[in-house]
Amino acid sequence: MIPWLETNTPFPDVSEALTIDAPGLLAAGADLSPQRLLLAYQNGIFPWFSEGQPILWWSTDPRMVLYTDDFKISDSLKKTLRRVERSRTAGGRWDVRFDTCFEAVMRACAAPRKDGPGTWISEDIIDGYTGLHQMGYAHSSEVWLDGQLVGGAYGVCIGRMFYGESMFARVSDASKVALAYLVAFLRQHGVRMIDCQQETAHLASLGAAPISRERFVQHLRAAIREPAITDWQVVPPFAAER
Repeated sequence: MIPWLETNTPFPDVSEALTIDAPGLLAAGADLSPQRLLLAYQNGIFPWFSEGQPILWWSTDPRMVLYTDDFKISDSLKKTLRRVERSRTAGGRWDVRFDTCFEAVMRACAAPRKDGPGTWISEDIIDGYTGLHQMGYAHSSEVWLDGQLVGGAYGVCIGRMFYGESMFARVSDASKVALAYLVAFLRQHGVRMIDCQQETAHLASLGAAPISRERFVQHLRAAIREPAITDWQVVPPFAAER
């Protein structure tokens, strides 16, 4: 049995999350205000639920993470990144930006996919994370082609801890390009870990791996106390090559 949270109810300790039936499920209820979301991330908790369900809060064990030093760039992606970077610096067809259209990135991530319906990203989720963006905690990495947004990724950054949320691509490899530029930026600013929440083969192919919740929480507690990153300027992705 998980607790029901009212607006002012604090989160239970992550050690109280379920271990069977729905492993990692910690609580339900409360709201998706920026303040509640910020409190969740500070404690290693994230929201995830389907349409028609109450708000569900999770703290999975193990936790899928991507150490920025372990990010893998395939040979084909490396070629794409070089082409994008040449174009970006020369004012060509391609461009990469941070935080110029955060809500549009979220809505693109929420849109129906070729292989299924849209994601769980609802209007309430968009409102909550847009609020975090306005507070300086949520950020987007955006890939543009001929002036059109064709790929992106977004997440939450507290101190030197980044929590990845979702990515999208409208042209081949655009989401990976967005991630590569994001990883390069985070590495340059001393961010060692990106939270990926749940294990997938796609994330594993990019270098992500599961770690224990205890180890994850230990890392984030130190990282969120570091100074916030204030200068979100695009840097070349090649420092992220491995």
